[in-house]
Amino acid sequence: MGIRRTWTGSFFIFLLTLWLGSAAASADIIEDVRTALDQNAFTQAQSQLTAYKAQHGVDSEYLEALSWMGRAALAQKQYDKALGYAKQTQTLTTAQLKSRKLDSDEHLPIALGAAYEVEAQAMAAQGQKPQAVALLKNAIRTYGDTSIRPRLQKNLNILTFVGQPAPPLQTSESLDGPATSLAKMKGSPVLLFFWAHWCVDCKGEAPVLARLRSEFGAQGLLFLAPTQRYGYAARGEDATPTQETAYIDKVWQQYYSGLKGVSVPVSKTNFDVYGASTTPTIVLVDRAGKIALYHPGAMPFADLRSAVEQVIR
Repeated sequence: MGIRRTWTGSFFIFLLTLWLGSAAASADIIEDVRTALDQNAFTQAQSQLTAYKAQHGVDSEYLEALSWMGRAALAQKQYDKALGYAKQTQTLTTAQLKSRKLDSDEHLPIALGAAYEVEAQAMAAQGQKPQAVALLKNAIRTYGDTSIRPRLQKNLNILTFVGQPAPPLQTSESLDGPATSLAKMKGSPVLLFFWAHWCVDCKGEAPVLARLRSEFGAQGLLFLAPTQRYGYAARGEDATPTQETAYIDKVWQQYYSGLKGVSVPVSKTNFDVYGASTTPTIVLVDRAGKIALYHPGAMPFADLRSAVEQVIR
C-alpha cells in the first residue's frame, strides 16, 4: 500500500506539473510574441506561434497573439502581410464563435476587434476607404451588442467622422459643471475629452487641457469631459454605481482641477457612439457643430493647440 500511495502521489505531481506548464505556456505566448515583435523579430514571433499551435491547437490565447502579428505588420506599413494576418485571425475566431460567445473569454474580443481594426486601416491605406467603411459597418451590425462595438465604431469614426455633425451626447447624468448639450454650445468651438477614472494617459493630458482652457477660454473654447462607469473603483475593487460615481468625482476633483466647472456626462452610450474604446479620446467640434478632429489617444500640447487654432478662428 505504501508503494501504491507513493506512486499515486508522484503521478499526481507529474500531472500537476504538466498542467501548470501548459497554463504557463498559455499565459506566456501573448507576451512572448509581443516581445519578439517589439524587437522587430517577425520570424521569431511566427516560430513561437507555430510551436504553440502544435502543442495547444488554436485557442483564444493563440488568436490574441496572432492578432498582434497583424498589428505589427500594419505599424510597419506592410499592408498585404497585415491583411493576411487580420483575415486569418477573423476566420479562426469566427470558427471559435460557433460554440461559444465572443465575450465568454477575455482574449477572443481582443483578437477579433484587432483583426477588424487592422484590416480596415490596411485597406484604407491602400486606397480602399469605401470598402473599409463597408467592412466596419457590417461588423457593427454583427457584433453591435458585444464588447468590441466601441472599437469598431472608433475605427469607423476615424475614417468618416471629420466633417460630419457631432452626434448628441447623453447628459442626463453629469458631474461637476451643470449638464449641457452640444446643441446649446453650437456657435462655440468645443473640445470633448473622453476619459476614464483609471486612465493614466488621461491624467497626463490634464495639464495640456488646462493650458488650452487658460489660453483659449476667453476666445470661446468650451469643454465637455464625458466618462462612464466600469464596475470598479480604487485598486480595481468592485463598486456599486453609486460608489463608482463618487470615486469618479473624487478622481476628477483631484487630477483635473484645471477643468473645474466643466460638465462631466456619465454615460456608456456616449462612449459607444463616439467609439471611445481608447482613453483619452479627443474630439474637436467647430462653431458649426461639425467634427474637426477625431483623435483616439493623448495628444501633445503643440499638436492639440494647432488643431484648436483652426477652430477658434
